[in-house]
Amino acid sequence: MRIGLVGLGRIGAFHADTLLELAAVKTLVVSDAQEQTTQETATRLRAAHPDKAVEIAVGPEELLDGLDGLVVATATPGHAEWIRRGIAAGVPTFCEKPVAGGLAETIDLARLEASTSTPVHVGHHRRFDPGFRRLREAVTTDELGFITSIRATSHDRVPPHPSFIPTSGGIYRDCVVHDIDAARFVTGREVASVYAVGTNKGAAHFSEAGDVDTGAAVLTMDDDTLVLVSATRYNGAGYDVRMEVHGQLGTLAAGLDQALPMRSAEADVDFPQGPSRQTFMERFLPAYRAELTAFLQVAADHGQSPCTIADALAAFRTAEACELSRAQARPVPLTEIEGL
Repeated sequence: MRIGLVGLGRIGAFHADTLLELAAVKTLVVSDAQEQTTQETATRLRAAHPDKAVEIAVGPEELLDGLDGLVVATATPGHAEWIRRGIAAGVPTFCEKPVAGGLAETIDLARLEASTSTPVHVGHHRRFDPGFRRLREAVTTDELGFITSIRATSHDRVPPHPSFIPTSGGIYRDCVVHDIDAARFVTGREVASVYAVGTNKGAAHFSEAGDVDTGAAVLTMDDDTLVLVSATRYNGAGYDVRMEVHGQLGTLAAGLDQALPMRSAEADVDFPQGPSRQTFMERFLPAYRAELTAFLQVAADHGQSPCTIADALAAFRTAEACELSRAQARPVPLTEIEGL
């Protein structure tokens, strides 16, 4: 397959190596707004993957020419434009979340998706993590009985660069949105209402940007399952993403392994043995590989996307509700947030 990749920053460069490690990809065409970045990345990839062809494209027309699929890993402001280009060219497109920086444009893209046969796959990678998929299986087969509550954790070891925060959309749209999508994926239910709070105890640039460095939310699903979410930019013990599903008949957790960045206060407990993971790339490498493998199958068949723009919109609307709830210190039903 001939795959295009636009955006060669941290996640784009990571995806480049992952794509070239997949047997189906024979040629990777790379492009970045910075010509030097494009040249340097292509040189590195050619050396690291000598059995694959790595080409450079300048401009959208050259990049989209003759592709079997397009992977969009630019900064957020470029996502919507590239999705539209991919659809217009009839090229199956994978795009990192969010598909757009705002709700209105996300809605417009969901409408565009509904009007086309060209598939778009949005990068909510937890859907491809073995632990999260096991949770979904347990819920859908009633292994745990009825679900009483879910606890979701997204804790970064260290904050992102200060320059990222003003354009990130805030902790709910940038970080908690993954927990929201995972809750929908695992339960098969929709969020009915949210109540969210947030605080700042770290660097001043969070509050200066109108954001928080630590947030929490209670999501009430449409079957009255309660989802408790916590997120922070400061978790010095390591990168910690978990989900616990508590049911009538049992409890199951994803991310509860020997790399858990937590210590027990109980005597004679040697779990976890470590070492802890430090980054999202360490935690989710198998999920990213599975996600891109799934996209290649979608691209080959022009089949159904496993995570559509409509799915991304549902998670984004809930994140919007969380931000409104935090700002106004009140519960927010999802009926208050614009949708399709």
